[in-house]
Amino acid sequence: MIKQEGFLKKGEQTVYLLRSLFEQYGYRKFKMSKFEEYDFYADNRSFLSAENILTFNGLKGRLLALKPDVTLSIVKNTRGNRDCPERVYYTENVYRAEKGDGEYREMMQVGLEYIGDVDDYAVCEIILLAKKSLDSISARSVLDISHMGFVSGLLEAAGISPSKQGRILACMGEKNPHGIRQLCREAGVSEEMTEKIAMTAELGGSLEETLPKAKAICCNEKMEQAVAELEKLLACLKACVYDQGINLDFSVVNDMDYYNGIIFQGFVDGIPKKILFGGRYDKLLEKFGKDAGAMGFAVAMDLLERYGETEKTYDVDALLLYDDTTDTIAKMRAVQMLQNMGLSVAAQKKDDGSITYKQLCRLNERGVEVIG
Repeated sequence: MIKQEGFLKKGEQTVYLLRSLFEQYGYRKFKMSKFEEYDFYADNRSFLSAENILTFNGLKGRLLALKPDVTLSIVKNTRGNRDCPERVYYTENVYRAEKGDGEYREMMQVGLEYIGDVDDYAVCEIILLAKKSLDSISARSVLDISHMGFVSGLLEAAGISPSKQGRILACMGEKNPHGIRQLCREAGVSEEMTEKIAMTAELGGSLEETLPKAKAICCNEKMEQAVAELEKLLACLKACVYDQGINLDFSVVNDMDYYNGIIFQGFVDGIPKKILFGGRYDKLLEKFGKDAGAMGFAVAMDLLERYGETEKTYDVDALLLYDDTTDTIAKMRAVQMLQNMGLSVAAQKKDDGSITYKQLCRLNERGVEVIG
């Protein structure tokens, strides 16, 4: 019996599933140009994860850049505000050189952005969509959540200057308590606060188990507000019966100049890197002079293609052989029948070695027979 397989690759299937998922929640497709003026990205370079920007000269002499980021373009062009939110999703390629890679890559991303009044419902909706997106890729997935308000509140309570916060955030991201203690000693932070920061960097586990531990560390109103927001999120997720596989991990950090609330990253079985990343970035909207909050995420489809699929070692699923006595209509019907079973098919008179295949079939008066 011939095994049925779909025509779409795993990545293509995932794109289709994600688009359907986003549209189910009222998000609309956002289309943008492949490039912007270079100055636009240069002015917002600190928001970009890419260190290098691929540039070229336009016909009018302007310096242009292939887009290394989608969020910036959406924020620039959005009409969403606190009274009238805008929900958009995208399927776009970005162009960047990854750290340590040395070469530019074209990377496909699928993601969404919510621009408007980011209330408790909007936060829960986006987290739910992030986890459902991971689940559409693999049944074994984890979403790690953090809160920049909790982290920034802790660093403010410790009296750490903005100039030193970046280095401590880097150590938190590495789960490096030794480095944190060293930097705190240099900054003159008390031993009590130093231990709280070191403890926070290693704090992780399910939301339900870890939130009480985070609450015990709180030492100002900013941290308490962050915990309260996370508690509301947990209650919403439990009500949706979708709280499994979602962890609290304060080693997930990002730039405090842009991110101000919940941030997160997602992993799936079989891919050694984070495949989903996002968060709340109201401060970027403020920089653009827009009265709105913002939250979103992106799925790195290039990782799915790189790690999640094995390259096909054959041209078609089935090679169908026929002879001159076979009726043309019978040939067409046989090919269509195999295609309806989910197979790719090539039909020709003989197996001349020009096409590789999984199964060899022959069309005769009895129908289609598998012969090899």
